[in-house]
Amino acid sequence: MTTSPLSAPVPPMVSRACNLLLGSPAKAAERLATGSRTAVYRVALTAGSNVIVKLYSHTARRNALTEAAAIRAVSAAVPVPRVLGYGTTSSGGATALVTSDLGPSTLGSAVCSGSVPRLQALRDLGTLLGRTHEAPVSTSAPRRPVIEAVASLSRRCPSDVLDRLAPALAIITDTPDEASAVWCHGDPHLDNVVLSGTRQTRHLVDFTDAAPGRREADVAHALVMTDAHSKWDQHALLGAYPHVVNDTHLAAWSAVLTVSCWTHASPGSNRTAWSNRLAELSRRTPHLFRPHSGHPHAPRARRRAR
Repeated sequence: MTTSPLSAPVPPMVSRACNLLLGSPAKAAERLATGSRTAVYRVALTAGSNVIVKLYSHTARRNALTEAAAIRAVSAAVPVPRVLGYGTTSSGGATALVTSDLGPSTLGSAVCSGSVPRLQALRDLGTLLGRTHEAPVSTSAPRRPVIEAVASLSRRCPSDVLDRLAPALAIITDTPDEASAVWCHGDPHLDNVVLSGTRQTRHLVDFTDAAPGRREADVAHALVMTDAHSKWDQHALLGAYPHVVNDTHLAAWSAVLTVSCWTHASPGSNRTAWSNRLAELSRRTPHLFRPHSGHPHAPRARRRAR
């Protein structure tokens, strides 16, 4: 995440989004994050309030419209930011989403500062996921097929590593996409939970990748992205998650997502950390990987404890 001081001039596309979607000019902006197809800003309006503006490029398949739909779909089940406006902001198809500003405090930062114990944070995340997965799924809501996730991984993952992952891939592709679909957040981790208000209510944010899908994929994502591999961490998160999960599918999704994170990790300490997680994962769940080929970068990863 990158940050810059709240300052003028406001980026033109941010100013355009505020004028088009809110009818209110922006006077200052702070960049919170930048991705390959998105940029997020905290914006001070001339009216005196702050909002969050998320810009999507025209190439983004999931955009402001799909994110706004996901937030609205789960809003009755779990605390989320209020959608203030969304729509197309350029003739080329760029979109923007404007939501309420819940403040800068996240569950991740609270754990780092010591104000919230890690196990409590994992319980909070498990509870939020459980509530999200209870939101009604409309038959018209577009799913994210499993094959899409597999295809995305195959485009970047070395072929020998992907081949070793074949047993796990076979498990997650063996169930119809329509089976037990729930609203999945798509990127559940501690920094996507914002603490807001006098009661520090936990709000889920960043529904960029939200779509109906399999609960095991979402829960596995939470386990992987919080590095919840010890039995105590897993007991905290899974113990707070109120729904039954398929352990075989959960383990397979954990393997696939860990390999995906390893594939996308930047060289250096980040890649080393994911390599170590893969090595441990393959030791714990060898049945999810083909025998090691001797390739120095082939993954070796770990078993979930209940």
